[in-house]
Amino acid sequence: MSSIQPQTPLPLGSDEHPRRVETVIVGGGQAGLAAAHWLAESGSDFLVVEAAERVGDQWRQRYDSLRLFTPAIANGLPGAPFPGPRFAFPSARELGDYLETYAAPFADQILKGTRVTRVDALDDGGFRVATSAGTIDAAHVVVATGSDAEPKIPEVTALLDPGIRQLHSSRYQNPDQLLPGPVLVVGAGTSGADLALEAVRSGHETWLSGRHPGEIPGNEFVRGPLFWLVSNYVLTLKNPIGRRVRPKIRSGSAPLVRTKRRDLDAAGIHRTQARTVGAVDGKPQLDDGTVLDVANVLWCTGYRGDYSFLPVGVQIGTDGFPAEHDGAADGVPGLYFVGLMFQRTFASHLVGGVGKDAKVVADMIHARSLAPV
Repeated sequence: MSSIQPQTPLPLGSDEHPRRVETVIVGGGQAGLAAAHWLAESGSDFLVVEAAERVGDQWRQRYDSLRLFTPAIANGLPGAPFPGPRFAFPSARELGDYLETYAAPFADQILKGTRVTRVDALDDGGFRVATSAGTIDAAHVVVATGSDAEPKIPEVTALLDPGIRQLHSSRYQNPDQLLPGPVLVVGAGTSGADLALEAVRSGHETWLSGRHPGEIPGNEFVRGPLFWLVSNYVLTLKNPIGRRVRPKIRSGSAPLVRTKRRDLDAAGIHRTQARTVGAVDGKPQLDDGTVLDVANVLWCTGYRGDYSFLPVGVQIGTDGFPAEHDGAADGVPGLYFVGLMFQRTFASHLVGGVGKDAKVVADMIHARSLAPV
């Protein structure tokens, strides 16, 4: 795919003279771009504010070997199928380039290298959005920052010997970062399975700690499409199964799709359901009492959302997610969310599923814009 050249930053206003737009979209990843696509289709005036210097960088900065767990056929945003072989599993960098190309039609409405620092509700309706580049007033705000803004770092990290190399998956790139010697991977979800396989294949004795999240059956040509169907049409808030499993998915890991337990076992990884909970003499200790003498710990412990910049009145539940219905924030008219984990379906935060939720939000914004004042 061709690279889109960075444009000159759009001028923003000051607190006294803010720039005015109809809708501000916070975040230029797949959720923000899907929302931008549908708003552009309806002729709405919008501005996407993206913290990265380049669209797609949130994917390019992930670990080198990362591949999506759904095939290309299931990874297209609205109006733009993912290029290449339909059943290939794209790399993170390929996804980043795809997002950049997808953003090209509305590139002049994307403000890159700019961070939203605060959103305040105005007394007469609408919002004032403070950014690192200036101030914007908007009738609507779409929060598309996802549920993985901040890495979850367990407290036990501070108890380990400083000679142990510790990396959260957000900072891991490749095995060259590892010290010689054994590796403990904490967290048995997709990232944990990926990095455990990479560590053992690069010559490190490897332990994988954490509850196994289950796996999608079948070979790679069945698992991806099956997962896509289940995540879009079975695991939804419209049926009891989806409503029952939503809290579990939001608090844990999704089932493995590309990797199976037999792959981990065949590679010689020491798998344990025990969690890493403490330290003895600076060495990690599992909750079954096992103490591991390792040189490296990779924390695949997930992420949490950051909603600290949002207006007073936004309700954050005990699960760490904002209260909303179909993306509309409870109690804050004009504020919307796209791309939350399991927002309406399990696919809500995935590239191939976020477009449907974005359409619902864009339609609500369009209807609200047409409503009499």
